[in-house]
Amino acid sequence: MPAERKPVAQPVAATGPRTVTISFAGFNRAWAAWIGDRLERRGHTVVYQRWDPPVETSLEESLHDLLLAPGPVLIVLSDWYFQLGPRSHDEWNRALRGVVATHADRFAGVTVTTSALPGATAVLAAADLTTVGEAEAERRMLIRLGLPADPLSEPGDTRRGPRYPADTPDVWGGVPRRNTRFTGREPLLNDAYHALLAAGRGAGVVTLHGMSGVGKTQLAAEYVYRFGAEYDVVWWVSADKRVTCRQKLAELAPALGLSTGVEYGERLRAARDSLRRGDPYSRWLLVLDGADEPDQIWDLVPTGPGHVLITARNPEWGEHNSILLEVPVYDRDESVAFVRRRAPRLTHTEADQLAEALEDLPLLLDQTAGWLNDSDMSVEQYIELLEDGIDQDVVKVSADFPLAFQTAWSILLNKLRETVPEAVDLLRLCTFFAPGAIPVRLVRDLPADTLPEKLRGLVDDPVRWARAINKLRQYAVVRAAGVGEREVHDSVGDTGASGTAGDTLYTHRMVHQIVHQDMPDEDHKEFIEVVRRALTAADPGRPTDTRLWPRYAEIAPHLKWADALQSTEPAMHTLVLNCLRYMYLSGEYQAGIKLGRRALDAWKLLLGATHPRIWDVSYHYANLMRAVGDYAGTEAIERAAVQHLRAERGPKDLEHLRASGGLAADLRGLGRYEEAYEVSGWILGCYRELLGDQDSRTLNAQNNLAISLRLLGRYEDSLDLNRRTLEARRQLLRPRHSWTLYSEINYATDLRLLGRYSEAESLQSQSVRVHRIVLGRDNPQTLRAEHNLALCLYRSGERGRAAALFTQVLESCERVLGERDPLTMMFAAGQSCFAREHGDIDQATDISVQVVEGYLAMLGESHPYVAGTRANHALILRNVGEREQAHLLIEDSLADMERAVGETHPWTLGCAINASALRNIVGDAEGAAELTNETIVRATEVLGRTHPLTISARIAYAADLRALRHGQRAEKVEGEALDDLAATLGAQHVHTVAARSRNRPYWDFEPPII
Repeated sequence: MPAERKPVAQPVAATGPRTVTISFAGFNRAWAAWIGDRLERRGHTVVYQRWDPPVETSLEESLHDLLLAPGPVLIVLSDWYFQLGPRSHDEWNRALRGVVATHADRFAGVTVTTSALPGATAVLAAADLTTVGEAEAERRMLIRLGLPADPLSEPGDTRRGPRYPADTPDVWGGVPRRNTRFTGREPLLNDAYHALLAAGRGAGVVTLHGMSGVGKTQLAAEYVYRFGAEYDVVWWVSADKRVTCRQKLAELAPALGLSTGVEYGERLRAARDSLRRGDPYSRWLLVLDGADEPDQIWDLVPTGPGHVLITARNPEWGEHNSILLEVPVYDRDESVAFVRRRAPRLTHTEADQLAEALEDLPLLLDQTAGWLNDSDMSVEQYIELLEDGIDQDVVKVSADFPLAFQTAWSILLNKLRETVPEAVDLLRLCTFFAPGAIPVRLVRDLPADTLPEKLRGLVDDPVRWARAINKLRQYAVVRAAGVGEREVHDSVGDTGASGTAGDTLYTHRMVHQIVHQDMPDEDHKEFIEVVRRALTAADPGRPTDTRLWPRYAEIAPHLKWADALQSTEPAMHTLVLNCLRYMYLSGEYQAGIKLGRRALDAWKLLLGATHPRIWDVSYHYANLMRAVGDYAGTEAIERAAVQHLRAERGPKDLEHLRASGGLAADLRGLGRYEEAYEVSGWILGCYRELLGDQDSRTLNAQNNLAISLRLLGRYEDSLDLNRRTLEARRQLLRPRHSWTLYSEINYATDLRLLGRYSEAESLQSQSVRVHRIVLGRDNPQTLRAEHNLALCLYRSGERGRAAALFTQVLESCERVLGERDPLTMMFAAGQSCFAREHGDIDQATDISVQVVEGYLAMLGESHPYVAGTRANHALILRNVGEREQAHLLIEDSLADMERAVGETHPWTLGCAINASALRNIVGDAEGAAELTNETIVRATEVLGRTHPLTISARIAYAADLRALRHGQRAEKVEGEALDDLAATLGAQHVHTVAARSRNRPYWDFEPPII
């Protein structure tokens, strides 16, 4: 790299300043940076000279070039310094004797390796820095340069310099072992380093992207080792799957010394918060390896003062504020140097020929050179095989890969068949799992006598098993690790993954694809059945048990590759349905929808359109679609199921009742509450008749009827039914069962809607703590519980706690489910209302516009949620002075709400309270008084005289009377309302105080759970 001068940081030493040139191999940059920092602190000038002499230039000439710099030349000696080129030890010895020995007064050395070096390096009289601490290493280096080595008397420079390279950062995890065959890539490493530095205090994000096999992961690993001394935290995360990424980020929390619970969702939040704050460490580097799906991962990328390095095939990371650096295939010089390290028996010319034939693709060079070095085959013979197109019909690959890969892989597989045939069997077996992390332990858990003959001896014999894995690793085909370890999956060369048992293997996607296609039919049939049995045997059988979710998260990705949907085995059908249930309960909606759609299509063809399994998968698929707000789509699915099952099995068949329950939920989502109530009531009656009051299905139906009652505004009836459901679930299920916790949310919600705020907050606060422990902080149900707690706190007057919780819940939901998810929009509506009164009116406006537009797109013009959120937006317009526009919007919203749910529904009454306020503002005092008077009558009838909504209407009516100059009557109405409000909420409650101060009440629409 070009010579680089750095500014003097300390007063010069008594002996005067010196200019020192540090010559180092890029591999040893960390040592050069540390040595340079030590010299600069003592006032010396440092010139950094990366050593990488051109092949066409002699070593003698390159060493003479170093003498052009003033002052001493300090060479950082390691085996890497002498491998660049590469050159033989004989060449080096001649150059060292001829140049360095002649100018011994100009050259000095330090040794940072214990490997054997050319004998003539003795002329450098190198100081050994390999087995000493930082202070001693600094002393030895200074003495070797003939510089004063006394400790600095005035440490005026307090800047943090590079870490001593022999010390690892304070926090270090998951980083693969350094690849001692890493070659080249100097410009990319420098570009990544400077791009991250340029980010300043905001988290710098750089994405290394490129096709499979170009060595993105190894480039990232080399970056860590070269620049890791500049960080206090280095954390490596396998990001090919969202669940794995979250778990690995969560594991950072205890490594940072953070006090959290054991649940990984809580640890994840704590770790991300710590990185964002830079507390306790501000110099951190996070590597997200294999993050090929930005839409699934980007929300997990932390912000803060540190750096994030991503490897991915997908360049769409550029849309998420990441700097993109494309990783191409090797330059030819890099290819040649790499091949000669991988296969020392090859000459420079042969390496060049091989690189040209293999199109400079690093992974292919690694795999080919590795076995070619052990083979008697010449490069010419190998290239001839390539040109002849050996086994061209066997291997077919996608357009992403070079054509040479077809024949090269045929040669490699043939070599494996000849030497270790069981390795090919194991490799083929792996391709019926998803690429990346492959839990082959699931196969080893099967009884050996149930396996095909060719696998039986392999699985049952630890020696043969280890031999097969070692051979695959030798040729860089797979990597192995111990149970639970998640290493990288996009690599070049052996990174030294540990794990003697081979419980988890890692295959590159390209390897996986090619081997899978190069498969005899007989092996295909046998191996796919083995993997299917392994997956079904691993099914925990209880997708509702949150403790078993990590096991389902591990199994689910492999269903596609085992072609599970084409299996006719009942156990496989059960596994698919259990995975769908897990995905729904855990909030993995999009993955579940994709699996459900594929299962529905496949099983209709495989089993027939009316097979019982069709109704099972339809039920789970509809649940997932409903969770993302596709109520019209789910209604069509459920209605078809209801009609068929009713005609075939009768109205009181359990499958028909389950489908009918789904249909009722769809009707609730569509705003057809009366229909939903009728269907829900009939379902509950049938379940009670067939199963009794204490069956879990009866209680589920009872829960759903209570939701319908709440949506109809019948809060007292809903409260009574939810109380009975909660009590029964606590007895029938464990108190911490997710359904029991869901009943706590429902019951607390009804208490809040009835104005019993302190009771609601007490129950919901306790329930939130249990939710976080049992389900995790990022589970959708936990987020619902936290949102309801925020509303309880808000209504109770604890606005500070409410504000923090509103913000936290919305941010979490956006990150977990996305901005357009129904749950996110529900939370956003609450955040907007709070921000309107107690936060940022601009923020409230922006969120409100998004919520209205989102509900309009999802639900249509006539849905009550659209009317309700427009009513909320009218209040924002009022607050910013857009009175006429606010008045028109609230009147339209009132009319729309009345058409949607009726004139006596609490939502209509709330809209009326807001509309009366806007009428008063625009000068229609009589219209305002008339509307509030009507609202009082209806609210008293529906909710009672002392319900908060009724009292709000009464206080608003007093204000309207006062505007009409009916002062005496206004005083009477207001006094009675204030007395009722104080008796209901307390004299010091925020609502009471506000009413006493004659702040006109308003109503916020809260989109409820359906």
